[in-house]
Amino acid sequence: MARLKGFIFPRDSTGKTSIVPDPPWHYSGDMLTIEFRTKPESVAELLPDHLSLAPDDPGAVAVIWADWQSCSADFNEVTDPDRLQYKECFVVVRCQYKDQIYSRCVYIWVDKDYAMVRGHIQGYPKKMADIWLTRPITVGKAGPKLEEGGTFGATCSAYGRRLVEAKFTISGLSENSGFVNALPMIHNRFFPRIEADGTDSLNELVTMRGIDGESSQAFTGDAEIKLFESPVERLERLQPIEMIAGYWQSVGVTWNGGTTLEDLRD
Repeated sequence: MARLKGFIFPRDSTGKTSIVPDPPWHYSGDMLTIEFRTKPESVAELLPDHLSLAPDDPGAVAVIWADWQSCSADFNEVTDPDRLQYKECFVVVRCQYKDQIYSRCVYIWVDKDYAMVRGHIQGYPKKMADIWLTRPITVGKAGPKLEEGGTFGATCSAYGRRLVEAKFTISGLSENSGFVNALPMIHNRFFPRIEADGTDSLNELVTMRGIDGESSQAFTGDAEIKLFESPVERLERLQPIEMIAGYWQSVGVTWNGGTTLEDLRD
């Protein structure tokens, strides 16, 4: 009998049917980051017991839209763009584990199934959504250019409801693309037991960051953001009390695994 192959389900004798290919995974894309401050207690609600608020600027939040192209090591997706391109919107806060400060994704939505499953493997709590981000142009008039006055919009909707929308206008160049999402990520990977008895087969605290990172010139500017209510989301509890700034940058990075920090199973 043939041994089943594949990084994740479904596995078969070829390994080609797996929804996610073997790492490494390469990413290239444009990112719009909107940073603001909310009430620290609203961030604390989203942290598990083993994590605490960052000691400095504990209410800082970033909402990020990314328009990605991503592929595996043999680059076969490049000529099959339906498996190459996707968009996501994610919410990042900062937190402390032991004596180190991390970035943590508390909400995230994507528009492709492989991106959702890939995120679950990494510990991102991904859901499906409808996501849009204005693309910069270099010729013509049907969009903003990456220069002062260029104005971008971004939206994320799920189950027929708008969850978040933003507007960003470039005011100049920036040395970075913000500080909230600038640290190693810390995530929980968990999966409940089939007995459905309230315990988990898998419950790990993990950390990771990309390798071989590249980035373009970053731009900063004024930003606006609106968070809306939904019967299956709590995003509106992070309502801004102070805007920080918006940022635009193109980035490239590779993911090739992470590190388990702690096994949290009872």
